[in-house]
Amino acid sequence: MHYKWVILPTDFLLFLLLGIFGIFFLWARTQSHWRIPWQQIINRPLAVVAMTICASYLTVALLDSIHLQFRLPNQPGQTQIHYSPRIVSVLDELIKPIGANDEKTYAAPFASRLFTKETIETSSGKVEQVYLPLNYPNKILQASGRSKTRDITIRIISGLSRGVGIWLLLLTILVIYCRVNEYNLLHKSMIAFYLTLLIIIVSISVALSLGKAYHIIGTDKVGGDIFYAAIKSIRTGLIIGLVTSFVMLPFAILLGIMAGFFGGFVDDVIQYIYTTLSSIPGVLLIAASILSLQIYIANHPQLFTNIASRADARLLALCIILGITSWTSLCRLLRAETLKLREMEYIQAAKVLGVSRRKILFRHILPNVLHIIIITVALDFSGLVLAEAVLSYVGVGVDPTTYSWGNMINSARLELARDPVVWWPLLSAFFFMFLLVLSANIFADALRDAFDPRLRQR
Repeated sequence: MHYKWVILPTDFLLFLLLGIFGIFFLWARTQSHWRIPWQQIINRPLAVVAMTICASYLTVALLDSIHLQFRLPNQPGQTQIHYSPRIVSVLDELIKPIGANDEKTYAAPFASRLFTKETIETSSGKVEQVYLPLNYPNKILQASGRSKTRDITIRIISGLSRGVGIWLLLLTILVIYCRVNEYNLLHKSMIAFYLTLLIIIVSISVALSLGKAYHIIGTDKVGGDIFYAAIKSIRTGLIIGLVTSFVMLPFAILLGIMAGFFGGFVDDVIQYIYTTLSSIPGVLLIAASILSLQIYIANHPQLFTNIASRADARLLALCIILGITSWTSLCRLLRAETLKLREMEYIQAAKVLGVSRRKILFRHILPNVLHIIIITVALDFSGLVLAEAVLSYVGVGVDPTTYSWGNMINSARLELARDPVVWWPLLSAFFFMFLLVLSANIFADALRDAFDPRLRQR
């Protein structure tokens, strides 16, 4: 084979979470008390739009979580197979050559020359300061023989036509599926889904068409493409939100339900644990943990053979630390709800009939607090994405070699002090993060309205 698959720990956890959600979704479809709230969410056009945007982010993250290493060409007399030390993802291969063509330094969006002047010596021996031409866009223009305006227009039209074609194909498949299952094709939510899908597919198609010839959001200080960095940061944001929730849930669910159901000494011990943990400043705990991990990586280089494994270990450690420090609020909610549920008639009847405590916890208590878990996780997701940006900004977040919106914002703070101002790295990170957080919040509001029993009764 010309390549081999590489499975990073965060890749495994992300696909594991996707599998768990898929199994839960298939099970929920068979339960009326789960199916009815989800139908209520689907009937809200704004919630459908938010779900579609979140699904597009998730698709990008999944493509960026399938990693591989390409085989190096054999040298004369070489019998052993060697692979490139660089680990790439399926996403990198799909969007080539975006991200592979760096410039010398800053370049504005769609520019054909550098953003700052460089000192050169002319053929006559005179020293001048000029805006040097960019390597990548000028090669494309010279090869095509077209002017910049004409080339951009052609690429936009090509991207639009390709995007509309893909959308029509997907729409045809969707219409056939809806007719087979007798769904209403002209419902307001379905129309909102069609239009959102059209905008997303066309935007991606046009961006890829232009990005393969130009730096559509400019370049950073070392000439790296900002559009490529913003896309690669999607995986980091979603892993922080999803994997941290995966780490947080076992602590919150088990300890919260046990504290509320058993009470007494068990409740006192659990309350002491999460009260003590809540009193520790989170940033200091995260900083100490990250520094300890860096020392461990430096002392055990044989366990981390490449840059990707070291960066992934720090990302996973950050998820674990955030999960350990953020389960306390959900634990309090579950404890309070369990205190109420254990006094209900059906729980008391189960105790009288001799049902074991384990069955009462998992068959009667847990199903009746799942709506709180789903709502809290959805609401906390956007907060975790923002937390990564803040932690990376102060230097205790993900590894500096990892693409993330926090690292982009951290580097952009110095660029805002330049004259003229380099504004596009900060704006691009803000836009991609804002779109994800806004969509997650809208979807979380819809979940709360559908699953909260008090709101549902109103």
